Amino acid sequence: MYLQTFRWRSRGGYRQTRSRYLRRYSWLLVLVLNGCASPTGTRTGATLHEQASLHYRQGKYSDAERLYKDALALDENSLGADHPDVATTLNNLALLYKTQGRYTEAKPLYKRALAISEKKLGAGDPSIATNVSNLAVLYQSQGKYAEAEPLLKRALAIDEKAFGKDHPSVALDLNNLAEQYRIQARYAEAEPAYKRALAILEKESGRDQLNVATVLNNIATLNQELAKYDEAEATYKRTLAILESHLGNDHPRVAMGINNLAEHYRAQSRYSDAEPRFKSALSILEAKLGPDHPTVATVLNNYAALHQDLGRQSEAEPFYKRALAINQKTLGSDHPKVGLDLGILAGLHREQAHYNEAERLHQRALAILQAKLGSEHPSVANSLNNIAVLRRDLGQFGEVEPLYRRALQIYEKKLGVDHPSGANTLNNLAGFYQDRGRTAEAEKLYKRAITIFEKKFGSKHPALVGSFIKLSELYRNQDNFNLSETFAKRAVDLSQNNRRSAAAAINNLAATYASQKKFSAAEPLYKQALAMRESLLGPEHPNVAATLNNLAVLYDSQGKHAEAEKLYKRALAIDEKALGSEHPSVGMDLNNLAILYDTQKKYNDAEKLYKRALAIWEKSVGPEHLYIAANLESYATLLRMTNRGSEGAKLLARAKAIRAKYSVQGTAN
Repeated sequence: MYLQTFRWRSRGGYRQTRSRYLRRYSWLLVLVLNGCASPTGTRTGATLHEQASLHYRQGKYSDAERLYKDALALDENSLGADHPDVATTLNNLALLYKTQGRYTEAKPLYKRALAISEKKLGAGDPSIATNVSNLAVLYQSQGKYAEAEPLLKRALAIDEKAFGKDHPSVALDLNNLAEQYRIQARYAEAEPAYKRALAILEKESGRDQLNVATVLNNIATLNQELAKYDEAEATYKRTLAILESHLGNDHPRVAMGINNLAEHYRAQSRYSDAEPRFKSALSILEAKLGPDHPTVATVLNNYAALHQDLGRQSEAEPFYKRALAINQKTLGSDHPKVGLDLGILAGLHREQAHYNEAERLHQRALAILQAKLGSEHPSVANSLNNIAVLRRDLGQFGEVEPLYRRALQIYEKKLGVDHPSGANTLNNLAGFYQDRGRTAEAEKLYKRAITIFEKKFGSKHPALVGSFIKLSELYRNQDNFNLSETFAKRAVDLSQNNRRSAAAAINNLAATYASQKKFSAAEPLYKQALAMRESLLGPEHPNVAATLNNLAVLYDSQGKHAEAEKLYKRALAIDEKALGSEHPSVGMDLNNLAILYDTQKKYNDAEKLYKRALAIWEKSVGPEHLYIAANLESYATLLRMTNRGSEGAKLLARAKAIRAKYSVQGTAN
């Protein structure tokens, strides 16, 4: 998920808006231990099975499928169709299909394998637990959590009865059940299950065994989600040390341990720590697995996200495209991972204001995810949320609310009414209502999102920062400065461990002071936010331009026009270089600079910039966007001041028509 910052200056006002765009899958490797027995049938069948498994690990799925099918045919002929070794081959062929996103083909194979094992071995045989767990993980992949959970609990019960409560197999079952709880944000249930699994494995195998590393990795992921960053980092490092001690420094699992630590650093905006680790992980995987392995695509996506975070969109795009190409080649063009890749790439194009391409990719992604996962999968909800953000950018307001509502309905049905993913969409819908002037509804949704975050994470989790900033903005726009300042300060307090969030929170607090004309309090905060963003993101990032713009407004309000002009021009130069000369943010910079010239009665200069901003917006966001109305109103004022009132009246009439349509689209159903 990322936050896109836009700036807008109306006469005498400050505004900072944010849209939460959900980037699906964090690409933190979560190892779910399913385990499959080796076939013990004919030598030829066993050999084929071993070769198939090797091809599977290498990402050569078509070769693996052929060999698994040959092994299955030999085992059925020599051992009979209901032999336990046939069940093993069916299980592993199903796992291959699951990896390829061929869920409808995997399910009957898993079920047949389970039926054979139950018939031949009895419903309480320990090997049944493996079959049951694998079917449960398939259901998880499809978002069928209600079907998965009883199977995971059944596997746990089988192993506890067969081996006792402290057996390693029980630990693996606990790990898988904990993953189910983590996915559903049932953290209070996930944490003790993980800890019990870890305690069993450490007692049985020692603290430094590979199976211990697997559970540690998942505990680190849980700690990351709960913002226990120090604990997460220490656990990721311990995981990596175990992997390196057993496998060496250049094993693919070691590479993924490095990737996970790097992703942890990226999530905290520790980019200088993250980047060399992404490079190291990528180098190991390419050398060991080849440049076209799906695991390579995982790291490429993460590395691309780092470039995107740093405003290096031109560097991010080829990595995203290469990851997409790998997954299309190895998994097929309609695999769910391909759908997720397309959605991520669409987000990058949206950020660059390549709206037609973003729309095309989003629709393709949505079609794949709905076809493969069903219309009520959480990944489909993410896609709908992101399309809603795009529609909002384009001013297609009539389509925004239904998309957010549908996404929210899916989250609540599949993940529960108090899942953080639903809270993120509540925040987005609240932001849409806020922009539409439906402030009472917006306030209600922000508070509902906050309640969910506090219930899941506690009252001091950074997930609350975005909601606090938006509530602060809402109250600021209502001139309720006491509440605005309260939430702005809470956002600052909660963002201490993430410099990027901290810069946004400090910028917002500065805006609250500036709106009260507390310029001496606002100016040092804007400068602090500017310094943080320049240090973190570089001096030519669009977020740097956002703070420059806000500081320029502050100077303009104080009559420091020369200082304001300098900052406006620098913001404009940054956005033109980073985003292109026809990006909406460039239009905002031009419009703001035009207002400055207008205020100084530099009407010729102002008019040129109003016209250029208008042309950019008409092309990028369409002729009926609210940006257009605001521009026309300012431009009409200039025309009136230069004795061209009749021309100005035409512009005002057009602006009025846009706002009327805006008002109708924003009316609650």
